Amino acid sequence: MNLFGGTISKLENSLNYAAMKNNTISDNIANADTPGYKAKDVQFKNILDDTLTSSIQAKRTTEKHIPFNSNQNSSYRVVSQSNTMYNHNGNNVDIDKEMTELAKNQIYYNGLIDRINGKFGSLQTVIRGGN
Repeated sequence: MNLFGGTISKLENSLNYAAMKNNTISDNIANADTPGYKAKDVQFKNILDDTLTSSIQAKRTTEKHIPFNSNQNSSYRVVSQSNTMYNHNGNNVDIDKEMTELAKNQIYYNGLIDRINGKFGSLQTVIRGGN
């Protein structure tokens, strides 16, 4: 039995995603002048894709086929963006884009914190008996 209905665990997963995205953006900003550095991004796996691939019974006929089951424990992953080059030194960090992403992620993170504080406030009210 899940005491909190899964909301707190979903908020926790979202906070973990936001923290990972913040770390990745910070790494990109810190390496903006590093020759050959390729910008990284954190991507959510699409829940619809997960649902579809788990319900489809597919068969690989050769080893060259992409497997349908990915056994990753987290719902996000860090990927390098190696298909672009902005600077003459092979670096593809766009500092303006990274700063915008950092601001968006901070707003997202703060919203999650407000939401989880509200959940804990509601629990605290219930525990105190409505006082």
